[in-house]
Amino acid sequence: MIGDLDLGEIGRTLPYVMAGLQYTVQITIVAAIGGTIFGTLLAMARLSAFKPVALVAAGYVNLMRSIPLLLVIFWFYFLVPVILQSLTGADRPPQIGAERSAYITFILFEAAYFCEIMRAGIQSIPRGQGGAAFALGLGYWPAMRLVILPQAFRNMLPVLLTQTIILFQDVSLVSLLNVTDFVGAATKVAQRDGRVVEMYLFVAIVYLALCSALSFGVRRLQAKIAIIR
Repeated sequence: MIGDLDLGEIGRTLPYVMAGLQYTVQITIVAAIGGTIFGTLLAMARLSAFKPVALVAAGYVNLMRSIPLLLVIFWFYFLVPVILQSLTGADRPPQIGAERSAYITFILFEAAYFCEIMRAGIQSIPRGQGGAAFALGLGYWPAMRLVILPQAFRNMLPVLLTQTIILFQDVSLVSLLNVTDFVGAATKVAQRDGRVVEMYLFVAIVYLALCSALSFGVRRLQAKIAIIR
């Protein structure tokens, strides 16, 4: 099997496969930004003194963190159109599309994890910081935006980036929806040319190299943040 490897197959199909990698990175960046924004709002809702809001946010986070990501992808792709059809009374389910489902699913799912990271960051800020902001005449939202959240984000940045690396790996699940991401592109080439070992070996090496480099960068950043503290 190893002696039959045709590494030239990787070179011949590299542009197509790297286009899939670009799409994977694109989903990762959009989901990380959207998840951080939505997750921060969820974190603030979880810390709200208004119990109904806190309970709804906690319920959402616990739900998303308790079910597999693959199930959430399938739910949104297969079930949401059926639910929308029943609510609107349309003749047929609306076509959300695999790519749109991927973006929305990852933002909604990752928001639950980013929420807990940001909640820990907000709680790590001394209460005196908020008290000082209020003493200067800032209201709750300006104090959060100008004083609390910037410090919480800086403290939690290494953890947020680590979760983003995990997100980058999880994006490979969209290939099950026939989306041409990195793994999806490699799978299509492997099935077409019968070069499964070569393509999946290449994908594994790229993931290993990228994730190792990113993890090293996060560790360096974490060390610098520790020095600043």
